[in-house]
Amino acid sequence: MTDVDTSKLSWDEWDELQNPPPAEIDFDRLVERAISRRGFLGGVLAFGSAAAAMGTLGNLMSSTSAEAQEAASRFQFKPLPIATDNTVHVPEGYSWQPLAKWGQPLFSNVPDVDPAKGVSLENSDKVFGENTDGMELFVIGGHQVIAINHEYVNPDINLPHTEKGVPQSADDVKILQNMQGVTVMEVAEGENGWQIVLDSPFNRRIHHNTPMTLSGPAAGSDLVKTAADPNGTDSLGTFNNCGAGRTPWGTYLTCEENFNGYFGSTDANFVLPEDYARYGITAETRYAYEKFDARFDVSKNPNEPRRAGYVVEIDPSSATSTPVKRTALGRIKHENAAVVIARDGRVVVYMGDDERGEFLYKYVSNGIYVPGGDTSKLLDEGTLFVAKFSDDGTGEWVALTPESTGMKMDEICVFTRQAASKVGATTMDRPEWVAINPVAIEAYCALTNNSKRGIKKNAGGDEMPVGGPNPRAENEYGQIVRWYPENDDHADAKFKWDLFCMAGNPDVHKDAYAGSSNINSGNMFNSPDGMMFDTTGLLWIQTDGEDSNEGDFAGQGNNQMLAGDPVTGRIERFLTAPKGAEVTGQTWSADKRTHFVGIQHPDAPFPDGEGKLPRSTVIAIKRDDNAMIG
Repeated sequence: MTDVDTSKLSWDEWDELQNPPPAEIDFDRLVERAISRRGFLGGVLAFGSAAAAMGTLGNLMSSTSAEAQEAASRFQFKPLPIATDNTVHVPEGYSWQPLAKWGQPLFSNVPDVDPAKGVSLENSDKVFGENTDGMELFVIGGHQVIAINHEYVNPDINLPHTEKGVPQSADDVKILQNMQGVTVMEVAEGENGWQIVLDSPFNRRIHHNTPMTLSGPAAGSDLVKTAADPNGTDSLGTFNNCGAGRTPWGTYLTCEENFNGYFGSTDANFVLPEDYARYGITAETRYAYEKFDARFDVSKNPNEPRRAGYVVEIDPSSATSTPVKRTALGRIKHENAAVVIARDGRVVVYMGDDERGEFLYKYVSNGIYVPGGDTSKLLDEGTLFVAKFSDDGTGEWVALTPESTGMKMDEICVFTRQAASKVGATTMDRPEWVAINPVAIEAYCALTNNSKRGIKKNAGGDEMPVGGPNPRAENEYGQIVRWYPENDDHADAKFKWDLFCMAGNPDVHKDAYAGSSNINSGNMFNSPDGMMFDTTGLLWIQTDGEDSNEGDFAGQGNNQMLAGDPVTGRIERFLTAPKGAEVTGQTWSADKRTHFVGIQHPDAPFPDGEGKLPRSTVIAIKRDDNAMIG
């Protein structure tokens, strides 16, 4: 056990502490190889989607042509400077207000939380959860319903009666379990702005003890059977819910990311199964669940962690529906699930695995989506692929099958990382949100950062060489990769790719770490994370990075949200967050006049002001003239 205080560590930092990266590789050889490549500082690097027709972004951004001026008009706001303070800033002519804060009631018989006292066990599954993340809005019978993730908790704040938030009882553990997962809530706009509709029949909390169904190739496998579930088809809870997605048939996809930190061992002599190491499962946990809840004690239930790490489908229209874990979409540290319909009607789901040196995935259904038809098997019966990028700007999706991997189908779905390693997939710089352009056949993935690129291997021992879509060693800034499916078909096995942008700091660096040519002193940022397109085709980029505003990050300020134009490559800052906060999760009201945005884990007393404890919050942003935002 470590004596380091882990209560304030991010999940990424916690993983680094528990699972230090494997040994060094030949750094000098890899850098020399990368610099010699034609694509390192040209070609696929630092060019936008307009590059082929309009020249480099550098030329385009300096242009005063009518075309450039027309492109600039797409940004209906005056870009913001950086901020380093404790609140949210939006452009002139826009306003924001809190919609939902941690501990805010979903039902009228529940009081708002007093953060100094915490949430009672009785009410912990009846209030808005902690650390808001991915979200989607659904219109159901004229009602606007938001489904929203709660990635993790801040025990030192959530359990104020304990020392540093360390649970002292089974009740403490259950409070933490109840404040994570998903909130489904109806919202409505009235005289006082947007509010939660208390007591709505749609309101529900889904947490670590909510009954779930396992479906797909891993359902019923010996790998997921437990004493409590000998059939391997019924599970409890969804964990570390990060990004999200939606299906064309109106369901919500919540994505389990850092599930590994919830499972540990009370038996010091228990030998962890070999497959645990690839997913970062150790004898130590973040929240001490295993001390009070045997389900999380791997010495007693070694299969339990294999029942987490999936995409979970939720029906927001029915508060009594049972969520379904779709194992065909693989078991990884899912960031989000971006869904699109292929040319022939098949369902395509893109997914990133958010860890240094892990992979980018795609699922293609066997069946065709028919509006109003049976959708129950579309996310169960299909093929899972993993991406291989070539340095020449091309790539392919490699099918993960028994023939290609030498593994059984249930093993592929439970040990997906190992399967992807077997086929030689491209290690990526923490692939996070995938966003699909609604007005062009292309998709984007935020590669948030990778400080170990070029000097370490990933958790499976795969090398992380410099090159391709990951062009910088020790990459602390991140980049956004974009691909164009062959034949304008997202189900196609081939694609071409480029980099939409490389984040960086042109005030500190003059080499590749300055960023691509569409990054400048006025819009620079680091660690792109959340991304979503609006209906007009603007890409909204959210960051989760270093906000010290010092050293390599001088001049970048707090985390932020920016808008990017895929046609011109132009990027401008729209929002700045409170100190310490991540900007994550977004959706729009049905009329597109309100932009809902998540502010996660602020260090500052946000949003209630000085003297108050910080509360993770969803805010509602509107234009003062009530015009549309996206």
